[in-house]
Amino acid sequence: MSLALVFSLSAAEPSASVPAADSAAPAVSALPSLPEKSGKTDYILRPSDTLQMRVFQEEDMTREVSLSNEFTLSLPLIGTINLRDKTVRQAEDLIRELYNRDYLVNPQVTLTVVRYAERTVNVIGAVNSPGAVPFPIEQGMNLIEAITRAGGFSRIANQKDVRITRADEKGISKTFSVNAVRLIDSRASNLWSLEVGDVVFVPESTF
Repeated sequence: MSLALVFSLSAAEPSASVPAADSAAPAVSALPSLPEKSGKTDYILRPSDTLQMRVFQEEDMTREVSLSNEFTLSLPLIGTINLRDKTVRQAEDLIRELYNRDYLVNPQVTLTVVRYAERTVNVIGAVNSPGAVPFPIEQGMNLIEAITRAGGFSRIANQKDVRITRADEKGISKTFSVNAVRLIDSRASNLWSLEVGDVVFVPESTF
């Protein structure tokens, strides 16, 4: 894994949406906010999700399959298809189009997620119940919510230098420093959204 890098905002480039950094603590760098989700149709498929496909009046084509690590799955007649970055409804539309193209006339395809892949963030360090925290399927979770679900800060926690490590699709990790005291005081609940697989580290205070 690549060496984690720590990013911070330049004092010369203030952001109105990010709490001001405490002079005694590392500056805070902005994490992307998760978009609001309007419902299950907006769920983006992930590897290891298990899907059930049904085709109206074609019972022999009913299948329950899992999405591979390459975001592919295999279905009768149309073979292997790639569903990377597809929502459930987008995948359903693609499958319907492929069947309609060469095999069935105006097929009525229903695609359902029957089992979701494990979705967690890890909260470690100076919290009361460190470990994996389940990530809500149909909504995001911010930093303070994750720490709360991990039992909250311990009495020796350094709340001004919480670290969030995130790996991109290439496996390159970046670490962001967050002053949680400023964040809580600002009541900025829409900021510091986490992503599945993030690691939150709360260091111990040195004094």
